Amino acid sequence: MTDIQARFQLDYGDFKLDVDLKLPGTGITVLFGHSGSGKTTLLRCMAGLQRAPQGFLEINGNVWQDSERGLFLPTYKRPLGYVFQEANLFPHLTVRDNLHYGLKRTKQNSGTVKLEHAVELLGIGHLMERMPEHLSGGERQRVAIARALALNPEILLMDEPLASLDFKRKQEILPFLSRLHQQLDIPVLYVTHSQQEVAQLADTLVIMEDGRALASGPLSETQSRLDVPLAQDREAATVWQATVAEHEADYHLTRVAFAGGSLSLPAVDAEVGTPLRVQIYARDVSIALEAPTATSILNVLPATITGIADGRDSQSVVQVQVGDQALLAHITRKSALMLDLQIGMAVYVQIKGTSILN
Repeated sequence: MTDIQARFQLDYGDFKLDVDLKLPGTGITVLFGHSGSGKTTLLRCMAGLQRAPQGFLEINGNVWQDSERGLFLPTYKRPLGYVFQEANLFPHLTVRDNLHYGLKRTKQNSGTVKLEHAVELLGIGHLMERMPEHLSGGERQRVAIARALALNPEILLMDEPLASLDFKRKQEILPFLSRLHQQLDIPVLYVTHSQQEVAQLADTLVIMEDGRALASGPLSETQSRLDVPLAQDREAATVWQATVAEHEADYHLTRVAFAGGSLSLPAVDAEVGTPLRVQIYARDVSIALEAPTATSILNVLPATITGIADGRDSQSVVQVQVGDQALLAHITRKSALMLDLQIGMAVYVQIKGTSILN
């Protein structure tokens, strides 16, 4: 069910924003695109920080903007949380006081997120008496997110919250952001140009380019579309939802099950039955017409070709269906011609276990 409707048009002369989106009212929707694609402008329009002359925004049945009726709710009246690239904590206040600042805006007994829940969700209980200067970059951002959640928002907007962090700090905070999937009942709109963050966080993906939404939908479906540039990118990948099925301790491997089969991948520190995301790069997928009988590759799965497109240079991009999962393969155009690959053809895909990220 669509719970967010966002339509905005504005013209800066050298840049135009023109979007019409229908998004789910739960989970994490990632706005993905290169710098200048319009991601942050869209987010600011939703927050009311930017007023689009032509705009309509409805969040879970509440209309915040309708230019045809002359309705525009100012930012301070919109029940939202906003997290910027920089944490922007008050340097003279402790973490506890930073979190309590602004709570007077909160409607009592409303919303789904309480301050205590936010503190636990972001793992910052031990930081409450510290001053911001004694926090790492990742800790500061976790406090900023908790502060936004403490307002009991109806939606959380996040504008590249990891952009200013180094790799180590990003790895520190990503597990906490991943918990937003399971523990928040409010929608999250998350801006990024990082495919790693897309893979780890997105439930829904919106691909932005030149102020327009090129594609929008569930992560795996949108990632694997051949009509958007993302499928041809060198880092093109598909994310599958899987469950830990068993551990092969002798080989340091874990077998995960998905709708239509299973995969072997490097050992994962998770109990059997744990839901897991696996990211498969298109460059690490090969195609065979017959099931290989002597191969070092453990993951050989039956598939059906659902699409073929020319990629960059000598490359072809092949879209296949494996059970209920879509998958991309980057192969040479010569290989595609030699195998005479056609839409609807039954084939086998080979996926290196060592290339699968989780």
